[in-house]
Amino acid sequence: QVHLVESGGGLVQAGGSLRLSCKAPRAITSTFNPLTLGWYRQAPGKQRELVASITAEGSTNYADSVKGRFTISRNNARKTMYLQMNDLKPEDTALYTCNTPLQATDNYWGQGTQVTVSS
Repeated sequence: QVHLVESGGGLVQAGGSLRLSCKAPRAITSTFNPLTLGWYRQAPGKQRELVASITAEGSTNYADSVKGRFTISRNNARKTMYLQMNDLKPEDTALYTCNTPLQATDNYWGQGTQVTVSS
């Protein structure tokens, strides 16, 4: 299992921006670099959803609801993944968690970081 730590959440007004970070402080680069990673979010009363993902080669995918507003990226040397969120909307309010697909399937989750967007 890879221990992942999220940060960067907060309270922002609609239309604002935030950048989330996901670090793997205990991993070595040879473990981190090959990983496909994703940002997931769960709003109260709703199922967790995959927001964006990035492969080891840098290929990205986004949920339709965030396309054109969110950008996922990674810095392997820093063992860190990012989610730049622009033009935030109240419906983006959720707990955001980063994970690998395998750990998500195994229901192994970190604490996440809360994003709250006020209207």
